[in-house]
Amino acid sequence: MLASEVAFLGTGLMGGPMARNLLKAGINVNVWNRTLSKAEALAQDGAHIAQTAHDAVATADYIVTMVSNGPTVADMMFTQDVAGAMKKGATLLDMSSIKADEARSHATRMRERGLFHLDAPVSGGTRGATDGTLAIMVGGEEDVFARAKPVFEAMGRPVRVGPDGAGQLSKLVNQAIVAVTIGVVAEAMLLAEKGGADPASIRDALKGGFADSVILQQHGERMTEGNFIPGGPSKFQLKDIDNAMEEAGRYGLKLPLSSQIQERFMHLCNEMEGGDLDHSAIYLELLKQNGLLTS
Repeated sequence: MLASEVAFLGTGLMGGPMARNLLKAGINVNVWNRTLSKAEALAQDGAHIAQTAHDAVATADYIVTMVSNGPTVADMMFTQDVAGAMKKGATLLDMSSIKADEARSHATRMRERGLFHLDAPVSGGTRGATDGTLAIMVGGEEDVFARAKPVFEAMGRPVRVGPDGAGQLSKLVNQAIVAVTIGVVAEAMLLAEKGGADPASIRDALKGGFADSVILQQHGERMTEGNFIPGGPSKFQLKDIDNAMEEAGRYGLKLPLSSQIQERFMHLCNEMEGGDLDHSAIYLELLKQNGLLTS
């Protein structure tokens, strides 16, 4: 059975289409965003526009947060005390990408208030958010996940991967794979182009083989077309790989490939001011390394 009411906090590039899919599933949705116009865009889809986050959550069974980082979640829930406006027994579905330790801490603090918590970051970008095909990695208690599963299913494919924080750990694993793969796809596209091959034809030839991937097809195309309008901004990719490296450090692990791509995204975001570009813009960083960036 679908929830009678959901509050959605954070209706930006990802949150907007995710909230829209909840509405399409017949769920009553209250939406709030710090920039109110982003929430108001959902009114035509049937959303109720809340003026404050506290108003949005007051009667909701489930509260979805889709914001930039862990401190933002903590500030909203605990410093501004949005959690205090939630009704007893409500569940926070934190779909933001944050640190695993932050997720564990948030879960404990929510339970102390008589509330439930699942950390549920996503992968699939704006296309997956729009199509309702997001991979949703969920950490938390099994029974809480079972109750919330229909809500998640309106936005994608949820899988419980373990206890509190496990969803965020899974997301870090995902983002390490994404970051390193984007880096090597950039190198492959540049090699193909400079070698005289047609990158689009190479992508077509590799379909179905071991080297094929969504990243090769989607981001390889972005690179060769020079389309770096953000689906997943580079600054968020860097944030996630930073978190992955911090988590690895907790276990005394060295991740050399992840470390190298971290340095490259730092260069792109900080030295080249490319943080707001799509993460496929790592191709531009590669061009600069090779003295091929003309502007």
